[in-house]
Amino acid sequence: MGSPTWNSPGALLVRGVNWLGDAVLTTPSLGALRAACPQARITLVARPLVAELLGHHPDIDGILVYDKGGRHAGALGMLRMAGELRRGGFDRALLLQNAIDAALLTFLAGIPERMGYATDARRILLSRPVPVTEEILSLHHAEYYLRLLAQLGIPRPENPALSLRVTEDERASMRSRLASLGVPEESRILGINPGATFGSAKRWFPERFAKVADTLSEEWDAGVVLMGSVPEMPLSAEIEAAMARKPVNLAGRTTVRELMALLASCSFLVTNDSGPMHIGAAFGVPLVAIFGPTDWRKTSPWTEKARIVRVEVDCSPCHLRECDRGHECMLGVTTEMVCAAARELMAEAR
Repeated sequence: MGSPTWNSPGALLVRGVNWLGDAVLTTPSLGALRAACPQARITLVARPLVAELLGHHPDIDGILVYDKGGRHAGALGMLRMAGELRRGGFDRALLLQNAIDAALLTFLAGIPERMGYATDARRILLSRPVPVTEEILSLHHAEYYLRLLAQLGIPRPENPALSLRVTEDERASMRSRLASLGVPEESRILGINPGATFGSAKRWFPERFAKVADTLSEEWDAGVVLMGSVPEMPLSAEIEAAMARKPVNLAGRTTVRELMALLASCSFLVTNDSGPMHIGAAFGVPLVAIFGPTDWRKTSPWTEKARIVRVEVDCSPCHLRECDRGHECMLGVTTEMVCAAARELMAEAR
């Protein structure tokens, strides 16, 4: 299925995925694409939060925001976006997103070559559909995207890695902000990410996060920073109230770029399976990830600097948003297990 056009100049559109964590896992593929297309103008089209996440990325020349909650809402909004893409003069489109919407959008934009997995009944809209096998579906999500490129003639890099960028100004601004809140610039930072957008089933218990944060921050003489989205502010407030040591609570108080700078500043991260987990992994932050209802084999942090803490139960991974049988998979994960994994990894990182 190799293509003779990869080395040629031209305009290449990449339809990005919609979730922050998944977007991080596409970055090894963006690196492979840039290596295969050094002369091409690579433009990413993505939802607003993903566009913010991948700003300043070295493998992308430009980003077009596809705001389906705003000016691109509904059928007329899709036609408006298709018109914007048509004016971009794209020769090829690589669809990392699996939905039929991505194929229809690029078809309406008149992009001659449209490549992607043959998912969501969109084969007829693709000029180069890639079949999805059971073996492909079993891959880690980062490998899933790399396999798509391999099927299209783009070789897998020798050492693929996650990649995100924050500017020096963004880093400095965050450290200054933390310093003003009582975390000196030279101190260690223990990040606590207790939320998970997918649903409550992925969330470990606030009182256990609080215990881990108190224990490790005292052992490591680290400042604790709580993070999360606006809907997760009550969760972080519960952890803050349960802690003996006062944390800095930035839940609901950061943009995506500020969250990235915060995670890049962390010395260690304790997290659920979530977007911030993958962002932390991309910045090389040592982390412990607590897994319950989701499949650690497919969505684990793609880094050597991570430990997964989970227990075997007969219903996991169930992929349910809300647990219907007592949250056994999360109840079995104790604070002692998480602290032990963190100590082991921190000792290796020194």
